[in-house]
Amino acid sequence: MTQPLPFQLSGLPTLSRSAVDRDEAARKDEGRLDQLWKVGQVLLVDKKGRVPLLPGDTALALRPATAVSDSRPPDARLLGQLGDAAYWSLHTDADLRPVDPPPGSWGLWIGAEDADGVRWQDLRTIGAQLNDVDAGLFTTAVGLANWHARAGFCAKCGSAVEVVAAGWASRCTGCGREEYPRTDPAVICLVHDGVGVNGEQVLLARGANWPEGRFSVLAGFVETGESLEACVRREILEEVGLRVRDIRYLGSQPWPFPRSIMLGFTARADRALPFALAEGEIEEARWVSREQVRATLDAGGVLDDLVLSGQTSIARQMIESWASCTDH
Repeated sequence: MTQPLPFQLSGLPTLSRSAVDRDEAARKDEGRLDQLWKVGQVLLVDKKGRVPLLPGDTALALRPATAVSDSRPPDARLLGQLGDAAYWSLHTDADLRPVDPPPGSWGLWIGAEDADGVRWQDLRTIGAQLNDVDAGLFTTAVGLANWHARAGFCAKCGSAVEVVAAGWASRCTGCGREEYPRTDPAVICLVHDGVGVNGEQVLLARGANWPEGRFSVLAGFVETGESLEACVRREILEEVGLRVRDIRYLGSQPWPFPRSIMLGFTARADRALPFALAEGEIEEARWVSREQVRATLDAGGVLDDLVLSGQTSIARQMIESWASCTDH
């Protein structure tokens, strides 16, 4: 009899998809940047990270760069190139009105419409519905926007900074120090009960500020001087009081809210041990069978008192990949 294999992610995480060329040299070539603007497409991003979409909400509504501005604006951010096309993002203060959320939006819904009836959505809501090019563009645009919104002053001398390198760096107007977009590593771990190779039940938890029924796998930020594996052990112990073993890497996904990269792992824990929930962080934790997870996924991620993570998150893909195992 063939030994079952440990489960892996079923594919590339939703926001890890990117099809454009990130040409660092082009970011520092003013002449080249002006040329790329002329053949560019622009993604407008508002202060809440929303962008306009084509009808159907499955593709970005890009605009010819020269229709936005004859010359390249100083705050234009080069997202990348694909073939003869260049892709940019620009901040906008578009006047938008809220639209009603769909069922299961988890209280994070910020969808809106402009005066022309064009729908604007955020990355969490529609990331999984986009193709590889659009998903990568949207993820990068939001990450850069969030960095610039929080990095207007020099960390060394406190002076204002100016944007350089087509949005990929800032330079202090006082001391000349350059800064670059930062990414904060965070681990996210699917813990199962260790029965057989892939377990029979998975550990899911509800955060203290989450709606009733909303559950996901556990996650937390990596501390200074800490390895990823040590972070997995610490976070699980701190949040639910369980010690894990057999930690194994699965994959990663950028999560620009505001500037994280989620590093996915799986591990085993003893289902017979009691939980010790972190006060103020974890409201509830439970072991859930593969059959219940499968039924919930078949129902679109919502069934009875269980609502799973949205499809844009790596958490959802980890849960789906574990649930798809045909053996323990």
